[in-house]
Amino acid sequence: MRYEESVIEGRNAVLEALKSGRSIDRIFVLDGCQDGPVNTIKREAKKRDIMLRFVQKERLDQLSESGKHQGVIAYVAAYEYAEVEDLLQAARDAGEDPFLLILDGIEDPHNLGAIIRSANQAGAHGVIIPKNRAVGLTATVAKTSAGALNYTPVARVTNLVRCMEDLKKEGLWFVCADMDGEVMYRQNLTGPIGLVIGSEGGGVSRLVKETCDLMASIPMKGQIDSLNASVAAGILCYEIVRQRGFGA
Repeated sequence: MRYEESVIEGRNAVLEALKSGRSIDRIFVLDGCQDGPVNTIKREAKKRDIMLRFVQKERLDQLSESGKHQGVIAYVAAYEYAEVEDLLQAARDAGEDPFLLILDGIEDPHNLGAIIRSANQAGAHGVIIPKNRAVGLTATVAKTSAGALNYTPVARVTNLVRCMEDLKKEGLWFVCADMDGEVMYRQNLTGPIGLVIGSEGGGVSRLVKETCDLMASIPMKGQIDSLNASVAAGILCYEIVRQRGFGA
């Protein structure tokens, strides 16, 4: 389901959005505010594991579009998030081995949108992102995906490592994009697979990397030693496509 509004301002409006079950990515709250409505918002957000950020009034003023934020601003997902099981079911419905992308800390909305677009074109059954320290399904992400969000489900989880361990029980194995890994052409990237892509600056976090089964690198001949996260994701996606024989 797509949502038209991406920013909600004001205590009553944010509280109603929480009660209605809207997919809220994060809530900015005036630091130190302890009145009844704000405390209710904090309590409801914690129940739903929604990120709370406590900021100064100057920051809220910068974020506000109306100038009437009343100490609270919520960012709502532009699209409804899927469940991880929905991604697995999409593979079953297609009669294919699951092919998922796991994104560890992608913070640039343009990168996330581009990755979702590549995932769709490569036939991936879905994308998994973490709730914290990563961009959600913002309007910019939706626009950059060029419509791919209408067809490629995105699930958001609290703990990537736990999610990966659960998916291993479903038969998936995980390949991590890493410059120190074996060249991707020498890897067997067939079968039920999860492709793990790290953040623009820090790469894949240690615990997530340790949960992966192997590391794959992209051969590069240039003078710089890294690729944009969305470019790397696209290249590795299509190596998986090649090895699976899609379109052959």
